[in-house]
Amino acid sequence: MVGPIERYLLDKIKSDGTIHITLIDPEKVTAQGAATIAEHSAKSGTAAIMIGGSTFSSQNHLDAVIKNIKSSINLPTILFPNNVTGISSHADAIWFMSLLNSVDPYFLMGAQILGAPLVKKFGIEPISMGYVIVGEGGTAGIVGKAIAVPYNKPELAAAHALAGQYLGMRFIYLEGGSGAATPVPPEMIGAVKHLVDVPLIVGGGIRSKEAAVTAAKAGADIIVTGNLTESADAKQKIADIINAIKNVKQ
Repeated sequence: MVGPIERYLLDKIKSDGTIHITLIDPEKVTAQGAATIAEHSAKSGTAAIMIGGSTFSSQNHLDAVIKNIKSSINLPTILFPNNVTGISSHADAIWFMSLLNSVDPYFLMGAQILGAPLVKKFGIEPISMGYVIVGEGGTAGIVGKAIAVPYNKPELAAAHALAGQYLGMRFIYLEGGSGAATPVPPEMIGAVKHLVDVPLIVGGGIRSKEAAVTAAKAGADIIVTGNLTESADAKQKIADIINAIKNVKQ
């Protein structure tokens, strides 16, 4: 069943063509700093706030970050957990995801089994997602023990994504890795979008409006920027990206 946050995202994609989501890593910011980033992003037109990182963050700090964000803006907060420690009762939704190219069963289904009862208990909306690490992979690839799909193998990324869709996952995320030197190439985005019928999320290495437009034109339904929020001119860059991708598909 599609919940209210998922329906909101689908409606935004339908109306805007390609949407932007801001990713905040709780390990890299204070609770107040996270709220400030969220405020700037909301004013620029971001559709939602994702909270999560590749390594461990204390539960208390994660809760504080989310509570500060929610007190500052009226946008959905979606958990992007690296493990069960990334679950907070204060969030609106969670990407309930499986790392499709991990060689460790824990990241395919183990963490999900441990986390599902908490998601149910806290009343967080689960949004199923197939997570595919490509290119450099970054810290997420190392922690998740993923065999990253090379950028020159777009058909392999597409096969992973289609398998995720056939397993019932309602979103696919191509992750180039936090701070990746090169964003996911349009050939790979296009190959995946050609095969799947579910919304496609693309993140990693997108630092400019030109890169964002390239991803949107190739087929990305959602563009995620994370490291960009840490730059001195983050507010302007996020605004530029959101304005550039608006109505690209239309």
